This record gives sequence, structure tokens and C-alpha cells, in this order.
Amino acid sequence: MNIQASQNESDKDIELIIGNSNSNFSGVTSTMLQLLSTQQKLINLRVMGKHHLPDESLNITFWQVAKLCRTPLFDGRFRVFHARRVDEMIQALILKHIFRAKIKIIFSSAAQRYRSGLTLWLTDRMDAVLAMCKASASYLHRKPDAIIYHGVKTDVYVPPENKEHAWQALNLLPQSVNKGKYGIAILGRVREQKGVHLFVKSCIELLDKYPDYTAVVVGSISSSNESFVKELQVEIEKAGLVERIVFAGEQNFADIPKIFSALSLVVALSDNEGFGLTIIEAMSSGAAVLASEAGAWPEVVRAGKDGYVVPINDLPAVIDKMDLLLSDQEQLAQMGINGRERVLEHYSVQREAKQLVEFYRGLM
Repeated sequence: MNIQASQNESDKDIELIIGNSNSNFSGVTSTMLQLLSTQQKLINLRVMGKHHLPDESLNITFWQVAKLCRTPLFDGRFRVFHARRVDEMIQALILKHIFRAKIKIIFSSAAQRYRSGLTLWLTDRMDAVLAMCKASASYLHRKPDAIIYHGVKTDVYVPPENKEHAWQALNLLPQSVNKGKYGIAILGRVREQKGVHLFVKSCIELLDKYPDYTAVVVGSISSSNESFVKELQVEIEKAGLVERIVFAGEQNFADIPKIFSALSLVVALSDNEGFGLTIIEAMSSGAAVLASEAGAWPEVVRAGKDGYVVPINDLPAVIDKMDLLLSDQEQLAQMGINGRERVLEHYSVQREAKQLVEFYRGLM
């Protein structure tokens, strides 16, 4: 009984409710989870929706929020509800206007697209709106109250002592494949929108020139994209590069940091992105990067220092910059070092969590 009473008293001190409405593991989910362990050290929080939570004790139901938030905190401050999706904005507004929850609602947007009428209407009813980069801010119809860049766990995405040794030790490719000295890769769902064909075609063009490198495509292949992959595999076979351009399939999420750490170059060539954590995860892991102009990548990557950014869907530009990157291994390694330093300074999850909590407290 005393334990339950103590728990109830603790619940009254909850300051932040985080929306978690999507059962699918998405980039938004990944961002929320990376922040969670750091944020909970800074503010008393709960997550509305148990999807993918590493600690289900953090979960709180809609009805629990409705009951909890009928009264403000003990010092009169309102709690904050952080929504990252449209349905989470709807949930928060129902709590606020139907159940009279004493909450302030924040919507954060990383999307680089113009919103529909419903989303515009919902956004206008938020107490505050955040953008995750300058590019996403430009698509909002109202000026964001702040721009807070995403960050990554720099203690999880770490560079190895030696890239060549890490690549050789990585259990990613079939034993029959000659790994070469170094690995380059594109990671994410395998489809045209992600620019996988640009990566593969560039590798077909260049790998004979650079025998020390093996290229890997890491990510799940849906049934709707099987024909797309088969066409690329035919091109790879014609080029005689079956053992040097490999589709590794979907990997365990827990193994992704180790994969990033072993790579010398990470390529991300999406047509569009929300923010695009892949490039920052790669930089934190000491890999040079080659990215399209999607997401926040043009704001993050310094040309010639961390890697390069190329126009969207521009195969000649991808080939040109990949050729330049692979032509100088020492410079490629230095770019990885530069990228790690940049992430530590500007794109850590600790920095993001601190800025968000400061914003929450200002709004409360």
C-alpha cells in the first residue's frame, strides 16, 4: 500500500508526456527512443504508448493522462505534451479541450513537405511548434518557436581504433566474399526513393578502380521492391562484381552501431528525408559521408571536410564525388575524424535533450 501511494505521489510530479502512437518502427520512433534515456535524467516524463519502449514502466495510457492532467502541477505549472505525429496532435487536443487537461502542446516537425489542410489546422492550435532544421522550418506555414537539431548517442555510435580491423571483424557478409580492406555502404529500406540504384551504379562504375573497397547495401527489401533489386543484381553480375557489391539484408537494430563503426564511407542518397539521422550516426562513428541534398544533410555536412553533398538523383555527381572520396584513403579517414568532432560539438543527443527540456520548462 505504501509503495502504491509513493508511486501515485511520483505520478503527480510528471512534467512531460511524449506521444508514441505508431506501432511501426520509424525514424520518428528512433529519434524519440534515442532521446528518451537522456531526457528522463533531466525531467520526469512518461510515454503515451508502449510501442518499442525499452522500459514499459515509462508507459502511460490516454486515460491515465486524462486523469492525471485534470489538475496542474503542485506549483501551478502546466504539463507539456510533445507530439511528433498528426494523430498525436489530435490526441493532445482531445485531452486539452474535451477532458480539460492542463497541458501545453508542442508539435515538432522534421518533414520537408507542405502540409495538408487538416495538419495546418492542427498546427495552428499548438501552443508551440519546433522545427528540427532550417529546411524543415521553411515548410512550416507558421514561424517555429525554435529550431532544435536532432542528435545521436555519441557513446553508442563510436569510431573504432582501426577501421580496417573493424571491417575485417564485422560479421556482415558471407564467408565466401572477399571483404577487401575497407567497407562502404548505404543503409535503410532498399528502394529507389532511397537512391540505392545510384549507389549501386556508382560502385559498378568505380570499384574496379578501387580494389580495396567492398560495397554493401544494408536494409530490408519489401516484396514491392524485389524486382527493383533483381534488376540491380543483374547489372552487378554483368559487371562481374557479385562479390564486391553485396545486398546484406535487414540487420538486427542492436548491430547497427557496430556496422557504422566498421565503415569508411557511408552514402545516403534519398529523394527526400525528414531530418536524416543516418548521416549523423555515420559521422559520429568516424565515417566519411556522401549525401544528397535531402533532409538536414546540406546543413550538417561540410563539403571537403566531412564528405560531400550532391544534388538529388544526380548519378554523374554521385560518381564524381565517390571517385574523389575513394581516391585518397588518408583524406577519407581524416574526414571521418572531422565528422566525429563536428557531431560531438553540435549534434549529440545530450545537447538536443538539454535544449528540449529548457524549452519545455520555458513553456510550462
